[in-house]
Amino acid sequence: MGGVRGILLDSSVLLPSDDGDFSGEASLLPGADYVLRKLRYSKIPTGIAHGLDLASPMIYFLQETARVYSLDCFVFSLTSEDDISGVVAHKWEDNGGAFIHVVSSYREEFSHKGSSSGWMKVIVGSAGRNSSNDAESIAAAGMLNIFLIHKLEELLLLICNLNKKATSAEALILGYAMKPSREEDFAKRGAFPLCPTPNGLIFLPFSYEIPILPQLQEVDAVLHKATDEILAVDMSSSSEICNNVTFTKNLQELQRLCRCIECQLNCCLIDPFINIFPVLDRLRIQQILIGLEALNVQGRCKIRAPNFLKVDSLDVPNLEQRLAEAKLSLPNIVKPQVACGVADAHSMAIVFKVNHYKDLTVPLPSVVQEYVDHSSLLYKFYALGGKVFYTVKKSIPNAVTLMKLFAENGLKPLHFDSLKSLPTAKEQINSDNHHIDFELVTTAADWLRRTLDLTIFGFDVVVQDGTGDHVIVDVNYLPSFKEIPDDVAIPAFWDALKEKIKKSKLSIETS
Repeated sequence: MGGVRGILLDSSVLLPSDDGDFSGEASLLPGADYVLRKLRYSKIPTGIAHGLDLASPMIYFLQETARVYSLDCFVFSLTSEDDISGVVAHKWEDNGGAFIHVVSSYREEFSHKGSSSGWMKVIVGSAGRNSSNDAESIAAAGMLNIFLIHKLEELLLLICNLNKKATSAEALILGYAMKPSREEDFAKRGAFPLCPTPNGLIFLPFSYEIPILPQLQEVDAVLHKATDEILAVDMSSSSEICNNVTFTKNLQELQRLCRCIECQLNCCLIDPFINIFPVLDRLRIQQILIGLEALNVQGRCKIRAPNFLKVDSLDVPNLEQRLAEAKLSLPNIVKPQVACGVADAHSMAIVFKVNHYKDLTVPLPSVVQEYVDHSSLLYKFYALGGKVFYTVKKSIPNAVTLMKLFAENGLKPLHFDSLKSLPTAKEQINSDNHHIDFELVTTAADWLRRTLDLTIFGFDVVVQDGTGDHVIVDVNYLPSFKEIPDDVAIPAFWDALKEKIKKSKLSIETS
């Protein structure tokens, strides 16, 4: 298929010093750790090369680095007649592409034999040398299989561009931005390869250590998890939530540039920032879910939203009356109105007596939600484009069991963090007690996708004991869907992204 079939990183681009007189503690150069983490799950064989003259502590450090990042380690001699390119080619499978040898500018004279046959050289730190800032100079060098970059982080964009040019199909580069832990979770499952996926997507991790605009100008689409980049959400203001969210400086810059390039370039944003704001607000989501009633038909179980009430204060004299008017009977579950992105968004409580509301520590404003008896079964649904998957998880026990916990807790409300300490049932759960109507929930997923205009989202469903009502109790944006087998979920993930890009491009072309 062509493209980049292997990457060999010389020690000079990884270490502050690689001379034999080294003394001190070994460490990586700035940016090296970032690039190694991206290459680890890139699906491109990657290795580290170092000379025999390197100090022993440095050799050990590089070998340990190679182990940590699952890389190969090659040793060469500047005076040896051996051709390291042959050793590397023998180690890595030949799929018809090219090897990249990455060296520092002060080591650019070092190369390997056979560099004109299937090898390219990338020189890092070439600023000020040979007028390398000039685009024509870089292009001319590229014609000779030599590429000049200023910082190691630029290597990832170069790899994406080389892979895109080499593919026979019309490949698309998709840039993505999310917090490192989430990115690693996706990447280690093979979701973000630097080489083309079967449906022609190439994934570029955005780096904020180099100018972001040149990266955006090279991509066909931008995937983001903006909810990872929230610093604060002000729910006390009466204005729209989109005006009350404070993002990190990096996300603000990405957001600003995306607004510019959407108009100027054929670039798709997955998804527009405005589309994710409803999932930040539990009240807004509850109001949207009321529309599920239109999907219900006579003679079938219902799909619906839980009953709910927004409260700005928990110490008001008419609270019991307001709860009754909202069709809320005890126990209730109380959640912060802000649904994600801030530290206490998942700080909740289950309340058994009205007079206990005034003692709650749940952040305000809050949403009081109907507690639905559901035999401790939670159905987690994932909508990836037009495909819907689900898994079954153990959940909060029914009200009778909760009352026992209430007594054990000293007759106090049960406070918990829904991400860490959800009070789940201890007994063995029998899923035969409930039967999920997959067709009904799929219809609801399609409705939610159209209503929210989101490409990938998740939602939680419980089936009410007695009535069989399917109640959607939570909606979230770009979930990890890691409960679904990777060989099923990841291709569906890629297909959803590709379809979104195609539709966006078609819309731009016909508008």
